[in-house]
Amino acid sequence: MTARHTSAARRGRDRKAEILAPPRGRDRFARGDEPSVAVVGGGIAGLAAATLLAERGARVTLYEKDSALGGRLSGWPTRLSDGSRVTMTRGFHAFFRQYYNLRGLLRRTDPALARLTPLPDYPLRHSAGLTDSFARVPRTPPFSALGFVALSPTFGWRDLAAMDARAALPLLDVRVPEVYERFDETSATDFLRSVRFPEAAHHLAFEVFSRSFFADPRELSAAELLLMFHIYFLGSAEGLLFDVPTEPFPQALWDPIGDYLHRLGAAVRTGTAVHEVRPRDGGGAEVRTAAGTSVHQAVVLALDTGGLRQTVAASDGLGTPAWREDVAALRTAPPFLVSRLWLDRPVHADRPGFLGTSGYGGLDNVSVLERYEGEAARWAARAGGSVVELHGYAVDPASDLQRAQGMLVDQLRQVYPETRGARVVGARHEWRSDCPLFAVGSHQRRPTVRTPHTWLTLAGDAIRCDLPVALMERAATTGFLAANALLAGWGVRGQTLWTVPRSGRSRVLRALGAAVAPRPSP
Repeated sequence: MTARHTSAARRGRDRKAEILAPPRGRDRFARGDEPSVAVVGGGIAGLAAATLLAERGARVTLYEKDSALGGRLSGWPTRLSDGSRVTMTRGFHAFFRQYYNLRGLLRRTDPALARLTPLPDYPLRHSAGLTDSFARVPRTPPFSALGFVALSPTFGWRDLAAMDARAALPLLDVRVPEVYERFDETSATDFLRSVRFPEAAHHLAFEVFSRSFFADPRELSAAELLLMFHIYFLGSAEGLLFDVPTEPFPQALWDPIGDYLHRLGAAVRTGTAVHEVRPRDGGGAEVRTAAGTSVHQAVVLALDTGGLRQTVAASDGLGTPAWREDVAALRTAPPFLVSRLWLDRPVHADRPGFLGTSGYGGLDNVSVLERYEGEAARWAARAGGSVVELHGYAVDPASDLQRAQGMLVDQLRQVYPETRGARVVGARHEWRSDCPLFAVGSHQRRPTVRTPHTWLTLAGDAIRCDLPVALMERAATTGFLAANALLAGWGVRGQTLWTVPRSGRSRVLRALGAAVAPRPSP
């Protein structure tokens, strides 16, 4: 897949965004020549792969072990004590403007992205009382960084002068995949210390990024942190503001995609776990579920870290010993907690839809759902209350669950004191531990989209693809890449992809960073 800078109509505002064109090929499979493809996993990665393959005419069967599509963005109905039927999900997700490929997937059923709405700000508050805002920060680098310094109460010109400029130069020279060669053996914490970031800025501007990976920054690869800084701050002109769905994830996003797949002729089998993928002589595989075994010419494994490890371990003959060892070496991030509270009185009218927090114990952010989600707004209007969601990332696995849930609520009352007298009409707590951990030194061993079998590809946010993508966008991008790899083998054209620039935007700063910045010691 080749890359070029875009000069045609763009999906975003960044004129330096890159287009990655797939190999040339037929528009779709000829009638009677359609291969059967199993896509295992119905999260973002699996939906991207299944959608593209079905659009090109492949006979797609999508297997999802849960009862609903969406993976870590799935949702399900629940009933509150007041009789209201509402949707519970696994928590807030930000749809950044840099998520070109994810947004491209959503455009299949929502061409204008009308089911997304922008949040006007993304404030970050420290317990010391300082709050950063991105609403007025310019979007185009380097003015984004200069504007942040000029407007930030936590990071000023004096702090900038106190930084170790030599150690900070790699921030201006992020190149993918070279950033992994230089910084994967360093922790995010060690890199930040070497740069001498002030403590408040460390928490507000960088720990928020690391916690987006549900990881302690002491364990997170500095390469991933640098990549995040490049994607959202110095490498892209899309800015740090984002959009959110106007309704819960199932209604706004995944139910329409599921209907679209049905119209394309794909078989969507929710509530169906795949227990084994057994290679067949001559290519393809047998896919075994509780309902029986089916034969497919190709397979996409679009599973979370634990699911991929489990499926590969149960599938004798899949891959090579070295590849199987690399899959087995994948690690899962510490548990995280999502607590959603339906309160009988509203929070103050000036509370933002999303607030990042630091220094409040285990509380990492607070969402006020009625600010942007229709279902929550309708409930709040009926009940005269608020729907508030709390996130706690990288929770100690040994923590007492009830105590941790209570601590998050106590910390909410510190952040928003008006909630102290509120009665909880309903509460739902989701404990999960299925996010990938991008640990120090792990990049080289991460499995890639391509595997030892030409008929088998991998997709998901844990999969290495060596492009400047992360989180949901990495899931969508690898899903399309997994489908593209299979389609290319059959001579069928794949999906054109977009990405933020794969190196720093300024040629002068790139040269300076490459010439002066030292390589960290292994």
